[in-house]
Amino acid sequence: MKFFIVHAHPEPNSFNSALTRYAKEVLHTIGHEVIISDLYAMQFNPVSDRRNFTSHKEQKYYNQQSEEMYATQIDGFAPDIKAEMEKLEWCDVLIFQFPLWWFGLPAILKGWVDRVFAMGKIYGGGRFYDNGVFQGKKAMLSLTTGGGLTMYTEIGINGEIRTILYPINHGIFRFVGFDVLPPFIVWGASRIGDERRQAYLEEYKQRLLTINATPPIVYPSLKDFDENFQLKQS
Repeated sequence: MKFFIVHAHPEPNSFNSALTRYAKEVLHTIGHEVIISDLYAMQFNPVSDRRNFTSHKEQKYYNQQSEEMYATQIDGFAPDIKAEMEKLEWCDVLIFQFPLWWFGLPAILKGWVDRVFAMGKIYGGGRFYDNGVFQGKKAMLSLTTGGGLTMYTEIGINGEIRTILYPINHGIFRFVGFDVLPPFIVWGASRIGDERRQAYLEEYKQRLLTINATPPIVYPSLKDFDENFQLKQS
């Protein structure tokens, strides 16, 4: 299988970085291919603007979706964006590795999505959710939190982690067709010792080794919605 890990942490000695290195080691050991986009090391520019393109459909007014569709038609994406798109097309499994910052993705990773998930190329024309471009591929979040597990429950002060991650799992991954696997989460990463970190690495290894046997998160299908995209009444 082909794994594409998009890594978003500025510190090479962080536990996020350890997870990415370990994933590469484990996957290579069992014969899988791995490509890593280390966004900070790449100095990836997260700002989405005309620099996304070598082409220009409209000079006087910038409409990103219009420019994306035009660039799709004439192969007008900037080299850095085109390279990331090719990695997405290549992979069987996409993994985002990141620390949960302010209840969401680090800016550099959100910016990567903003620039790379382009209309026309990655979605559009009825290609979304069940009909998404990446149907048949898998995607998974691997992340660390600052707070412990009990803070991210239905009665926890931060709210349930499933709700926090829904905009990423459903609004990004599932929207473009991925089968979304349950996230791998390291709780309170900065507050645990070496023994627990080693245990987490072993748990992550098992997740990676059993990724084909891991059932995806179940979301409603497009056929479950009416013409106004509201769930049909049973």
